[in-house]
Amino acid sequence: AAAIKPGIKMTGVQAALYPSMYGKLTGKKVEAGGDTLAEGIAVRNPSEFTAEIIQRHIDEILLVSEAQLEGSVSLLLQIEKTVVEGAGAAGLAALLGNKEKFKGEKVGLVLCGGNIDTRLLANVLLRDLARSGRLARLRLHLRDQPGALYNVVKQFAEHEVNIIEVYHQRVFTNLPAKGLITDIECEAKDREQLEGLISELNQSGYDVRQVELAD
Repeated sequence: AAAIKPGIKMTGVQAALYPSMYGKLTGKKVEAGGDTLAEGIAVRNPSEFTAEIIQRHIDEILLVSEAQLEGSVSLLLQIEKTVVEGAGAAGLAALLGNKEKFKGEKVGLVLCGGNIDTRLLANVLLRDLARSGRLARLRLHLRDQPGALYNVVKQFAEHEVNIIEVYHQRVFTNLPAKGLITDIECEAKDREQLEGLISELNQSGYDVRQVELAD
């Protein structure tokens, strides 16, 4: 690209869990490690040869989070109908995470691989639905007595939020013996519908919170 169009700006992207090249070129001390979706660029110690080439052509390196990588993989599949692995979607993740930096610019993205396990891809898609508020796990404290769950389920029905699964935990809790923790996995049209349900449950006196995903 630099040979075809001299003066073109080149931006590198790394997963925030593996910022090894970013650290090498900026002189900053960084730690690299962890489970990243971008396995293809998960490098702890970049080579001198590669670093020299990158330093010659790259203007800067941006770091992206795992949530941004997951969102980009999901977006490419849903909108572009293109299966891209985590490392291949890093460019889009950087673009979406730095909209002001690239505003008004003509940007080219390299989708450099589609090597992703189907089970992992399914998990990424479900996690993206959860972040958008369309899937959720709500955790409630209930009394272990007849009708307790029924009264909660009625409110789900009134808000037209679909229940997928229900989990009861009676033993391993810090609640009294007559209390239980109930996790309800559910599906909503959007975040607004889900927040309306949570608000009404709280107003009805239930101790309810949404189990959040990691950023």
